[in-house]
Amino acid sequence: MKPLQASSGDLNADRHADFAEMLLASGEPAQAAELLLGALELAPRWAAGWFRLGEMQEAAGLPDQAAQAWAMALKLEPADRLGAALKLQLIGKAAAAAAPPSAFVETLFDHYANSFEESLVGKLGYGLPDFLGRAIGKARPGRFGLALDLGCGTGLMGERLRPFVDRLEGYDISAGMLRKARAKGIYDRLAKADLQHFSHTGDRADLVVAADVFIYVGALDRIVGAVANMLADGGIFAFSLETLVGGGDFALLPSRRYAHSEAYARHVLCANGLSVLSLESMVIRHDRRDPVEGLAIVAGFPATATEAGNPATA
Repeated sequence: MKPLQASSGDLNADRHADFAEMLLASGEPAQAAELLLGALELAPRWAAGWFRLGEMQEAAGLPDQAAQAWAMALKLEPADRLGAALKLQLIGKAAAAAAPPSAFVETLFDHYANSFEESLVGKLGYGLPDFLGRAIGKARPGRFGLALDLGCGTGLMGERLRPFVDRLEGYDISAGMLRKARAKGIYDRLAKADLQHFSHTGDRADLVVAADVFIYVGALDRIVGAVANMLADGGIFAFSLETLVGGGDFALLPSRRYAHSEAYARHVLCANGLSVLSLESMVIRHDRRDPVEGLAIVAGFPATATEAGNPATA
């Protein structure tokens, strides 16, 4: 509730909501939900309040009531900046979707832009940029002419890429993240873009990177096809995934991130004419002190795989 419409616009409703938060924090979700429902009688069009009610009802073990609350939040705010549709999917009250709402991803990262690096690097042990940078160097040593950093965020991956690329472009859905990246002065170009609909019309890229990005994309068929079309001959594509445990291609997790299987990644790459140059398992970050297992993958066109001396991985 805090990132968006933290206030209902009604002082009495806000007071009820504050007390509800106190009850939830003290371990009484059912009572908290009841109190927040009272607040919503005073402010019935408060989408964020309905979303928060759903979370409290879910915590209280009331999934049917939670579904009704999230459906109301979605009705009041169809762009779904809060991600109510994802919550409905996770409890089996909506069909699985191939991608998250773009407005949810944009809102999430706009909200966390100021604290993003401190949380990710300082608290969650995030080391993916260094790991992926080393994998790129092993797959193709030397410099790159044009590199595209997809989902560049605040520029953590860009800082790692800058020393060995001549031109570095960054694209992200979040204006807040782009402001942080721009302040670092490491990109030759930064632009706002939704990767679910991304295309690049400039020169073909020698390197395309998507570090910790596809967890907010879902189905990879379209974006990998777009990357294949924007890669120059001999270019490489480096990206990471959270590892899907069990069967299937990809799945939405309770964290509202997507995990993907290795088999699915290989299939999508192959379907777009790309071969795996390297694939390594790693811990991407920690979440509530638990390690988040992932894959760091570097791919290229078959000629690149042969030159790298690793055709068997294709």
